[in-house]
Amino acid sequence: MVRAGLDKKPREVAEMFDGVAHGYDRANSVMTVGFDRRWRGKTARALDLKPGERVLDLAAGTAISTVEYTGSGAWCVAADFSLGMLERGKEIGRDVPMVAADAMRLPFADNSFDVVTVTFGLRNFVDTEASLREMARVVRSGGRMVICEVSQPQFRPFRFLYRRLGLPVLPLLARPVSSNPEAYRYLAESMGAWPGQRELAEIISRAGWSEVAWRPLNLGVVALHRAVKP
Repeated sequence: MVRAGLDKKPREVAEMFDGVAHGYDRANSVMTVGFDRRWRGKTARALDLKPGERVLDLAAGTAISTVEYTGSGAWCVAADFSLGMLERGKEIGRDVPMVAADAMRLPFADNSFDVVTVTFGLRNFVDTEASLREMARVVRSGGRMVICEVSQPQFRPFRFLYRRLGLPVLPLLARPVSSNPEAYRYLAESMGAWPGQRELAEIISRAGWSEVAWRPLNLGVVALHRAVKP
């Protein structure tokens, strides 16, 4: 069974997600006790999409979020490095444009989109700051970005419990429903190694985005970050 390391070599990450594609959406719902739906809803509200806007949903996986965003009347494209994820999305009838794309070298022209968003995928990119700069390249001036990603709880006692008890349990929860349980060991490790909300906001700012703001969800286990391209 393929699992990536925390060095996040692109080929390993892609192969790992290919291996979990079949049961990925189900495993996410099990591991998060259904909170994944709420987090996608909060991300959609933060995006505040308008009819006709052009939206890049990056690291879209099976395009579950992309389909939901189209309800706003926006034109949305799902992009992901894992062909297996995109193929799974097509198999189950998610009828949105899908593009195989590397976040380090997006196959889109400058200023192509009004909005870019990533839901639980940013931490899998090999270079976070470089990917954020590349996202800025394909968004027009005045366009916006919303990132929904795991984070680090700010309340120290809860953070201790989360890291010592919560994260080790995740691979066990995924085992019965995942087609590649080993991959969830990497996902839990990557969650523990990911920066906190303020640290991520600083990375976003260094990548050239402005008006960076964030909102913790579920005691900081997850956070929404928003920013605007100058």
